[in-house]
Amino acid sequence: MTPPRPAAAPLLETAPVQEAALARGWSHRHRDVSGGWLRPTVFGAVDGLVTNASLIAGVGGGGVSTHTIVLTGLAGLVAGAFSMGTGEYVSVTNQNELVHAEVAVEKTMHARFPEAEQAELTDTFAGYGADPQTAATMAAAVSADPDAALRFHTREELGVDHTDLPSAIIAGAASFAAFSVGALLPLLPYLLGVALLEVAMVITAVALIVGGMVVGRLTGRPLLRSGLRQLGLGGAAVLVTYGIGRLIGGSVA
Repeated sequence: MTPPRPAAAPLLETAPVQEAALARGWSHRHRDVSGGWLRPTVFGAVDGLVTNASLIAGVGGGGVSTHTIVLTGLAGLVAGAFSMGTGEYVSVTNQNELVHAEVAVEKTMHARFPEAEQAELTDTFAGYGADPQTAATMAAAVSADPDAALRFHTREELGVDHTDLPSAIIAGAASFAAFSVGALLPLLPYLLGVALLEVAMVITAVALIVGGMVVGRLTGRPLLRSGLRQLGLGGAAVLVTYGIGRLIGGSVA
């Protein structure tokens, strides 16, 4: 009769330790760092805000009519949103396709050279500090499950989990929506009948600070520093385009 496997006992013995740690606030819940939706949302919103604010400041500095400013702002919003959305979708799609192609190569190597792949896994565990016998045992256990072995190898060699890749549709939609919201903010005063460039720039400045603080909150950075950094970077773009608009508008006049 085959004796029961002793490997389950140590796993069960960890439960009281983990429960006690949970009671004291231990947690392994992490935020999304894979770029699935957070990155395109943040980049899209900031890009939309800075791009359209700069565009409005540039044409506004040139002394054009309110109608032209609104038309330019709306065109910038639509064009930029579609550009960001489709660009993000294509980027994520291409990245995922590249990962799948490399996983296919790895799967072929597992089928043709299982011993070599298991030996490679043994070296990996040894590199983590396991002694040779333990490393060989761990490699044999992982290699016994082809799916687990493939997943482990791809995570080690590619740095990604091919079963949990970001969605191109979600990334594209998040970028499209975020850019649209960001680009709409500096245009709002004109749409509401307050045709003043100063008001649009004040809204932009507040949005840049708030957006930077939100990013700081997500990343754990100092809120005020993150907000001021975003204001400085976005403000520089606005000032440059405004100056160009004033220069060209004045020369044309």
